[in-house]
This record gives sequence, structure tokens and C-alpha cells, in this order.
Amino acid sequence: MKRQSRTTDAVEILHRRYIADDEERKASLQEERINAEVARMIYDLRKEAGLTQKELATRVGTTQSVISRLGDADYGGHSLSMLSRIAASLNRRLMVSIIADEPGKEVCV
Repeated sequence: MKRQSRTTDAVEILHRRYIADDEERKASLQEERINAEVARMIYDLRKEAGLTQKELATRVGTTQSVISRLGDADYGGHSLSMLSRIAASLNRRLMVSIIADEPGKEVCV
């Protein structure tokens, strides 16, 4: 059995302890990272445009509470159609990519 090297990196220690080689936990962590990244993008774009949640909602044709949910890192119900509507309302385009877990096997759309 290979012995792990010692570290003082808190993130690495927590990852070893709670994630390790558990594929289900790795998938869950990745999903949470994506949700947080999407929420952060929506928040940053809205702030950059100088809009409140209500103003963005009006542009998108939805309610403030929907925009609030989309900006929450714990929300996992992002739809491509809603993200596309938000992008269009901010004069942006939505780009989606699917990449392989292995480096060098990426496919971008």
C-alpha cells in the first residue's frame, strides 16, 4: 500500500479525508463547483451591468425571486434556456463546453 505524503495544506487534508477516491463524492463536489461558478457568473455580470436583481428579472422576463435563486450557489436548477435569456439580456452569448476527465481529450462547442 502506497503511503501518502504528509501535508499541511488544509484543502488537501479535507479532500483526502472526505473525498479521496469516492467517485460519488467526487461527482457531487464537481456538481457543487459548477453551481457555484454559474451563480458567481450571474452575480458578476449583473453587477457589472449595474443592475439590481429586479431590473435583470424585468429584462429577462421573469421575477426577482428567480434571479435571486439563480445567484445562489446552493441552487442546482439552472437551465440552458434561462442562462441563454440572461446572457442575451446582457448582450452576451452563452457558451457551453463538455470536457473529458482526462487531459487532452476535450471537446468544446
